[in-house]
Amino acid sequence: MSLETTALPTAALLKSRRETIAIAESSTGGLIAASLLAVPGASSYFLGGAVIYTRESRKIFLNLPMEKLQGIKPLSEEMARIFAATVRDDIGATWGIAELGVAGPSGTPYSDEVGITVIAIAGPVTASMTVRTGDNNREGNMYRFAEQALSLCENTIGQYDVSS
Repeated sequence: MSLETTALPTAALLKSRRETIAIAESSTGGLIAASLLAVPGASSYFLGGAVIYTRESRKIFLNLPMEKLQGIKPLSEEMARIFAATVRDDIGATWGIAELGVAGPSGTPYSDEVGITVIAIAGPVTASMTVRTGDNNREGNMYRFAEQALSLCENTIGQYDVSS
């Protein structure tokens, strides 16, 4: 995966529309942000991001009260949508991306399933998806999850009609 090549379509859309993006990612470990930052001119659209790998980092970086997550299943598209909207609002971006997953090689307290991620983008429109690789290759999953997140961004941002 070439970081710049993967993020180029999303970056081009954001630049041409003068829109901005913020990231909250987990199992990709910063690859989504790194991909967007690999494109020259990223300062025109990239406002910031965080790797929210633990509950403690989620509390600090997302400033998300536990009450807001009450009753929401961990590692769900619903949780990813909340994280995406929160990072967007906290940083003041047009769009927010969130990724939560289990890269492997083993499960987590949130899921025994390995090779799963939930991804969401929140902005003028919202979209989310679940990706299952069926693989326990940690690094491979990290890259595949980041690619899928950037693909969701490109498709969602590209389909949103700015004239509406």
